[in-house]
Amino acid sequence: MCCGDDCECRPLGFLLGLPFAFLSLLLSIVGVIIWIVGLALTCICPCCLCVTIIVELALGLIKAPIHVMEWFTSKIPC
Repeated sequence: MCCGDDCECRPLGFLLGLPFAFLSLLLSIVGVIIWIVGLALTCICPCCLCVTIIVELALGLIKAPIHVMEWFTSKIPC
């Protein structure tokens, strides 16, 4: 499976990260809801800067499962 020093296949890190990725998946669902509401509020009142910041935070929550799995697989050696 591993071909060298730049190995990206880390099944142990993937398996250990699955429960945390599931929790972050739940957070990303909350992020999607916040993003939809924030996007609607931004369309209604584009001058509201705080809504734009909340939408950016929601996008970070949506990307959380990917970041969690990348972090876990980077911490476990091949």
